[in-house]
Amino acid sequence: MSCEVRQRAKAQSASPLGPLGVEAALEAKTNPSIQPCPKIFDEFALTDRVALVSGGNRGLGLEMAIALAEAGARAVYCFDLPEEPSEEFVASREYVSKLGNGSRLEYFAADVRDQQLLWKKAEEIGDKEQRLDICVAAAGVLKPQMDCLEYSADLFREVVEVNITGVLLTAQAAGRQMARFGRGGSIILIASISGSLTNRDHAWVSYNSSKSAVLQMARSMACELGEKKIRVNTLSPGYMFTEMTAAFLDNQPHLLDKWSSLNPLGRMGRPDELRGVITWLASDASTFCTGSDIVVSGGHHSW
Repeated sequence: MSCEVRQRAKAQSASPLGPLGVEAALEAKTNPSIQPCPKIFDEFALTDRVALVSGGNRGLGLEMAIALAEAGARAVYCFDLPEEPSEEFVASREYVSKLGNGSRLEYFAADVRDQQLLWKKAEEIGDKEQRLDICVAAAGVLKPQMDCLEYSADLFREVVEVNITGVLLTAQAAGRQMARFGRGGSIILIASISGSLTNRDHAWVSYNSSKSAVLQMARSMACELGEKKIRVNTLSPGYMFTEMTAAFLDNQPHLLDKWSSLNPLGRMGRPDELRGVITWLASDASTFCTGSDIVVSGGHHSW
């Protein structure tokens, strides 16, 4: 490889944090005045960044919002259907305010199916913060089981409108601001293992179909937005203990043992076990990851 090509290749993918790993070690070797210091946690830091999280009033969305705040995000704007935030959100907002890193949680009411409202709100955030770097599209619905041959058209459309159209509109709203400010960004669509396999003994044709669509949506958007340095990935959790799954367990307690037995770890996942991967996807630690589906399922796919 010629020296010119080598230099061009390095320039194309240079880290904003400067030399890392082996490259940093070699630089320190040639320049004894350099004091080595760990940078791995700097790669995960979200200092001064601004995030938009749908479904952020409770559940996985709120859990992820707190993680982004702990990683240093200046502001995490959460939105959901209720006009007023939940007790969990209020407690989380107070908790974040006491972290001492200047981060804050904000809430506003919005329907993910309202394109113009989402675009307007995201633009207002951009005007106020002068940036928007991270989007987590976590809002979603799971309806009661119904035979696929008898499934209501209206109910199917409702799931599609929230789980597919709503995800796209959320990603659009944030992505437009990322493109506006030219800094790039990270869009994370919350999918599910139900998008790449069928949940045994559960008649969830609408939910499964919607999550499969989200996987393809992310791949398509990643290919379109790569040139703008906007990365788009999906996160596919397995069976997690959330308000959504708790509703099923309340009526069918035997499902706890069944769902737990479906992965090698023998248990359901906790929402906080997604904190690390969401922070990684949002941060500079994952700058070469786009168009990918990150599965966190306790090994459900491995049987």
